[in-house]
Amino acid sequence: MSDREFTLIENEWIRLKDGTRLAARIWMPVGADAEPVPAVLEYLPYRKRGGTSLRDESTYPVFAAAGIAGIRVDIRGCGESDGVIDGEYTPRELSDGCEIIEWIAAQPWSNGKVGMMGISWGGFNCLQVAALKPPALKAVISIASTVDRYNDDIHYKNGCHLSAQLSWAATMLAYQSRSPDPDIVGDRWREMWLERLENEPYFMEEWLEHQRRDAFWQHGSISEDFDGFDVPALVIAGWADGYRNTPLKAVEGLGAKAKALIGPWVHKYPHFAWPKPRADFHGEAIRWWNRWLRDEKNRAEGGPQVRAYILDGPRPAVRRDNDPGRWVAKEIWQKPEMQVLGVTLDGRFATDAKGKGIGDVYLKSPLDTGTASGEYFTLKPDAEMAGDQRIDDAGALTFETQPLLEAEDYLGQPVVTVDVTCAADTANLVARIVDVHPDGTATRVAFGVLNLAHRDGNAEPRPMEKGRKTRITLVLDACGYRVRAGHRIRLSLSTSYWPLILPPPSDPGLTIDTASLSLALPLLGQHREIVVPEPENPDPLPKYRDLSRGSTSRTVERDMTHGMTHYRIYEDTGLSQHPDTGLATQDIRDETWSISPDDPQSMIGTSTWTCIAKRDGWSVRTVSTSTLSCTESEWITEAEIVAYEGETQIFEKTFAKRIRRDLM
Repeated sequence: MSDREFTLIENEWIRLKDGTRLAARIWMPVGADAEPVPAVLEYLPYRKRGGTSLRDESTYPVFAAAGIAGIRVDIRGCGESDGVIDGEYTPRELSDGCEIIEWIAAQPWSNGKVGMMGISWGGFNCLQVAALKPPALKAVISIASTVDRYNDDIHYKNGCHLSAQLSWAATMLAYQSRSPDPDIVGDRWREMWLERLENEPYFMEEWLEHQRRDAFWQHGSISEDFDGFDVPALVIAGWADGYRNTPLKAVEGLGAKAKALIGPWVHKYPHFAWPKPRADFHGEAIRWWNRWLRDEKNRAEGGPQVRAYILDGPRPAVRRDNDPGRWVAKEIWQKPEMQVLGVTLDGRFATDAKGKGIGDVYLKSPLDTGTASGEYFTLKPDAEMAGDQRIDDAGALTFETQPLLEAEDYLGQPVVTVDVTCAADTANLVARIVDVHPDGTATRVAFGVLNLAHRDGNAEPRPMEKGRKTRITLVLDACGYRVRAGHRIRLSLSTSYWPLILPPPSDPGLTIDTASLSLALPLLGQHREIVVPEPENPDPLPKYRDLSRGSTSRTVERDMTHGMTHYRIYEDTGLSQHPDTGLATQDIRDETWSISPDDPQSMIGTSTWTCIAKRDGWSVRTVSTSTLSCTESEWITEAEIVAYEGETQIFEKTFAKRIRRDLM
């Protein structure tokens, strides 16, 4: 990228109405002073310097070369912005976002039309800000996000407590404890840092106060009012990521206002995501922005409503760099026709077996069933992705078809229906669809989880009627998958999926009425095969100077002496230095989950983060530890943050709270 194609403004202050200054990094097209240009905002709590700079520098110069200004802003209390963060997607955060858009539209170089985009947090808040209808916001691109904060984020899922909630609370405690850069804020850096350390909240405490889908989660969930959302939205996700449901839910709720693109990817931008094939995100985005920010008649609104990659029998692997499959388009998305399977008298799955089955079966999975689940949101195509399902099937009740005579293609959300009996107020039910290869290798196609107290909704959970047979409908996560001829389809049911979801207060097991059991699979139906262009640059991320190498590992230890299973995650980014700013950063995550296979109260998770930033003559470090454990009636949450300037400790703070379990 030639320097002549854009001007980089390393830091620009955006002053809000209350006097708070937010820090922005701007990529300005050449000639914007002579002919006003549109702009795209990305608004995050992750530090524009030393946080998201790699991916920002892979995209915004390309936008600027296409005549679109890129504005990357740190949320209040993050990076170099003033103040202290007050939570996740709060009214203040969204109100600040509206003010930023107003500021952008008023600049002399702006044509008055603004787009907003992002992945994860930025994908969330661009939808949420759009729902507030700031006049200058004309379009959004939302990647790996949600329309339902309760059921499709890292907190809870159908009333089940995701372990990712602690992981994310620990991450945010670490991220918000990082110092601003003195190179930008000057001598104020230490004062700003200490203000944050003293006043930053520990998000886990607030999240645990809201274990059901109440007003806290309704806020920011655009599914609460799809009809009132009128901004064109391109919604993107990957099958390997926990946010895979959102594109289809968006087109179902928003209709023609939304377009969906779903690839094989983890939680990354499509132009550098894994597994391949990638997508030319820059080309997609520029076309979208030109249509809505420049009124270019390029028919971006006229293409297929859904484009999806149909996986074709990928195999679990230590690293999945490429997934076989093909791209398809659905011109208009409609609820798919369902192929229904039931249990035969000999325990097989077949399309003509409804109402047969093998009678009632008692199921009580070991509480460490689930170690092949992978993580909720995946960042790499390695052990973060779901592994060979035979490991977890050992603790599950399984039913499978005969080898298929011909391939079957699916796109959408499968549904399991079954009658169960429970001896406690609640239990967890987990369903997985597995592609069984001819050699026995088992690939997870889709999964779903349900806290049975949430069987009739998430707003007002109800205890199960003990000993009474109850009809349960479990909607699984969306999938796009071809099961090849000669492969078998397996349904695996379990009462545990640890550590992905945490156990309920007791472990009663369930009695499964197999005659009532059915699996409805969403048929692909009418479609056309398409080509989704791949990026021209196979390695688009800039190169920084590596001062120390990173490392990653995931291990499972079964302590046979003490009857405990330990699941450990270790991630070290290595120390890398930006070639222009000289800032060197390193983040280390060390997280362990432990459980006894027969004691739900033995569950404990601990996540420790070490965050380092340095340049010549200056260094800071924070060490934060977050822990979650439980009793039968309470969640026990604790955290500690310790900060160092050089080798001198300058700050320490602890958090501790016990919160009642709410049928969870």
